[in-house]
Amino acid sequence: MIATREFTAAQRACRTMFLKTLAGIRRGRLVLRDGLGETVLGEETDDGLSAEVEILDPAFYPAAVMEQSAGVGRAYMAGWWRCDDLVTLIRIFTRHEEVLRRWTRAAVTVLAPWQRLALWRKRNSRDGSRRNISEHYDLGEDFFETFLDPSLTYSCAYFTDSANDLESAQREKLDRACRKLDLRADDHLLEIGTGWGSLAIHAAREYGCRVTTTTISREQARFARQRVRNEGLDDRIEIVEQDYRDLSGRFDKLISIEMIEAVGVKFYPAYFRRCSELLKDSGAMLLQAITVDDRHFEHDARHEDFIKRYIFPGGVIPSIHAISQQVARVTDLQIAHLEDMTAHYAETLRLWRERLLAAADRVLALGRDEEFLRCWEFYFAYCEGGFRERRIGDVQMLLVKPGVGPLTPLRVPGEESWR
Repeated sequence: MIATREFTAAQRACRTMFLKTLAGIRRGRLVLRDGLGETVLGEETDDGLSAEVEILDPAFYPAAVMEQSAGVGRAYMAGWWRCDDLVTLIRIFTRHEEVLRRWTRAAVTVLAPWQRLALWRKRNSRDGSRRNISEHYDLGEDFFETFLDPSLTYSCAYFTDSANDLESAQREKLDRACRKLDLRADDHLLEIGTGWGSLAIHAAREYGCRVTTTTISREQARFARQRVRNEGLDDRIEIVEQDYRDLSGRFDKLISIEMIEAVGVKFYPAYFRRCSELLKDSGAMLLQAITVDDRHFEHDARHEDFIKRYIFPGGVIPSIHAISQQVARVTDLQIAHLEDMTAHYAETLRLWRERLLAAADRVLALGRDEEFLRCWEFYFAYCEGGFRERRIGDVQMLLVKPGVGPLTPLRVPGEESWR
């Protein structure tokens, strides 16, 4: 039932502001119902984007107006609204981002000092990085097992005709990364960002190379070490718990899969400089990164959103320009190959969300509550909508030292390698 409780004066004012702004929607149809009636906005497009929203508590309106996406997400977690298709709603909002910013412009101006303070407190210094990583990744592998594939690979999968389920698509992603690096048995591979060990295990088991992999999540390190022991790969894989800034040595190859999002703009120079220094003169680096449209990078880096507040504290999504700028400025690496994987991430997130919701009873049995479950449902839908509209993307980028080549971007049996 839609709430019919009395609106306060402030809630009515925020509702008026909210609906006035949404009146600018054109590409997509949105039906909004609350205790004061029904409003139809926009029109259905050729791609059929249409969503229906029910406001169950008028407290939604001040949260949305004052806190933007963080407030909309918080309201969803609290059960103040529901939607028949969250992903479609996010897609409609994404298509009208500039329009929607009008309803929050005054609030953003007023709240800017507090937002800057919140982001500063979550900056990715050495201590801050450990706190931020722990807050997300140390939720327990039993929770992540509810939606990830059996390898616990927590990054974009790669779907093909022969790898069309989540497990095989994750294996294909890992293997493509290894093949692009032309991994060989005599290579020593450095991985920055262990996760739960899937890439390190795949590289050592399938390619015979030595792997040093680092994480600053104690829970992930503990779990990954057990997996390595179970696989009998202790002699090939070393797991260290070091910040990337403290790593030493020289390596043939380096890989970092969706870890750069936890680095922070201020620390990009230190990150890329260290990666370059850790590589031998004949080395290569495979960087897989979530990216944001270059036009939105500066805005996103300065503002708190739902993801930064509730999912990845301290997180900043780089743009391709921001990455290439730092690579050129502080390293001798050259961009040799770039592959766009954006569509694959939308599919990955769809499967994660479906698997999470199918395992809702199990999540609750682990001691999580409905608010936690709705938080993660909104997180997956929020990201999927962004990828489907290409507001955010995902790439694999191959960086090589000068003189490395000629390049075959994806080595297959029978082809010459690029080394």
